[in-house]
Amino acid sequence: MNTAIVVGGGIGGLSAALGLERAGWRVTVLERAAEFRPVGAGLMLAPNAVRALNWLGLAEELRSLDTAQGATGIRTASGRWLLRGDVTEIVRRFGVSGYMLHRADAHTMLIGALRQTNLCTGHQVTEVDPDLGTVTFLRPNGETATLSAELIVAADGIYSPTRAQLFPDHPGPVYAGYLTWRGVVPAEAAADIEVGRSLIESWGRGQRFGIMPLTDGRVYWYATLSAPPNSHTHANIETVARLFRDWHDPIPRLIAATPLKSLLRHDIYSLETPLPTYASGRVILLGDAAHASTPDLGQGAAQALEDAATLNALASTESTVASVIADYDQARRGRTQQLARASASAGRVAQWRNPLKVALRDGLVWLTPRSRYLDSLTGTFSWTPETYSAATDTVAADRAEAGN
Repeated sequence: MNTAIVVGGGIGGLSAALGLERAGWRVTVLERAAEFRPVGAGLMLAPNAVRALNWLGLAEELRSLDTAQGATGIRTASGRWLLRGDVTEIVRRFGVSGYMLHRADAHTMLIGALRQTNLCTGHQVTEVDPDLGTVTFLRPNGETATLSAELIVAADGIYSPTRAQLFPDHPGPVYAGYLTWRGVVPAEAAADIEVGRSLIESWGRGQRFGIMPLTDGRVYWYATLSAPPNSHTHANIETVARLFRDWHDPIPRLIAATPLKSLLRHDIYSLETPLPTYASGRVILLGDAAHASTPDLGQGAAQALEDAATLNALASTESTVASVIADYDQARRGRTQQLARASASAGRVAQWRNPLKVALRDGLVWLTPRSRYLDSLTGTFSWTPETYSAATDTVAADRAEAGN
């Protein structure tokens, strides 16, 4: 039986563990936190993310949730629609329903699906040897220990220590120019606020506000602000309320109904410089450790799930671990890095502050037909787990050519 160690117990790490477990591998997950406690709030599962979860065996769990429905689009701060559509258009175009849920629910779903994987919390990885396939870590009691495996999956996040060790010359994450606040309005408070099932982002000058109703009646929202890094670190709900007090309904009411304990604040960083490879020896990088992007296309978790589904497909069919590693890198690097560039570009435009640029941006969005907008999503949303085969076929052809 093939063996694997997954470093990191977030959505990427757990989905990778699930994919390898389903391929018949013996898997150990090393998570440095004392318990599995996901950080974040809302999570939109676009069609490609849903296909990845279906591939990983979670179709029944997804069907038990309410699908995304209602209006979707972009509005101005005053409430004028720039681009308006309906989630059902996405379903008709791409054949899969989307879902809006709390990140903690996705985390719970993945943990619940694992049957044989050894989940180890409180284990902080200190070193990875890509040649020997060993992982050195600290146990909860402070003792140092080492495990070895045929494959090591580094899913240790945007500030991945493993990536830093393997690629010491890489500049690492770069600030995207804006910060974000996130909050969740409880179901009982949200019931008095007319939100419906609409998935909406509103644009201002250097500010945005997004609204995402969750499947259980709660409402997730996020607010962005173009600002220097590490600014507004002591801001509270009142600060956010002042920044968005003149925005259209129900934005001020959602902020006012948000419990202080649910407010999260993060500077937005991404891997602006792409990695030359996602593989080194017996190690592969997955999720944010490999291709951390800004949240502007809503594809961060989706790409980690795609990584895991691709890894499952390769681990189930490839004859050697070496070919799994090489083909994973080939299948995932181009797509994820292209989407990371597109996401960063979209975020820069959406965060414009110059009045003339903002007027130009809003005018162009207003003039864009919905059909063209949907066409722009095709490359992202149409992905299926079988997509990896095209990339691996290219690798096989290259190997054959090299052999000649």
